[in-house]
Amino acid sequence: SGACAALLSCPAEVALVRSSNDATLPAAERRNYRGPADAALRILRDEGVAAFWRGSAPFVQRAMLVGVTQVGTLDQAKQFYDERAGVPRGTYGNVFCASMTSGLVYSLVTMPFETAKNLMAFQKPDARGALAYRATGQTILAVARSRGVLTLWNGFPPYYIRCGGHTVTM
Repeated sequence: SGACAALLSCPAEVALVRSSNDATLPAAERRNYRGPADAALRILRDEGVAAFWRGSAPFVQRAMLVGVTQVGTLDQAKQFYDERAGVPRGTYGNVFCASMTSGLVYSLVTMPFETAKNLMAFQKPDARGALAYRATGQTILAVARSRGVLTLWNGFPPYYIRCGGHTVTM
């Protein structure tokens, strides 16, 4: 299932998130990874194997929600476009419209979990060694309270294109 795949792929996801987001930090805070492989080796060496599963809960939860929303809405959208919009089932137009609609629903539902996963995977411990984000719900609430609820959907357009595109190719 998606949850098992997400759990198994966490080390690669953490290394990718860290190496991708490193350049967005101020120069003094950067880890200066040379790429995902360098990030993975340094995470293992400097933080231990458990650091690879930082952010795994929202990653697994997001994967489960993707399955539920994607599968749960795709056939309904196909039926809607056939019956209400005159786009016959089984045509490319119907599949594309239904897939993009299903991708929209799954993007809206899962984006807060994607945000929490990225924040949890990318965070650094404070001076005492404590992490600011410890659980999915706590991370989502902390972000909503400190930065505003809409911050949970920052970067939505490319995320939606990815999710809609993924659903089209399913």
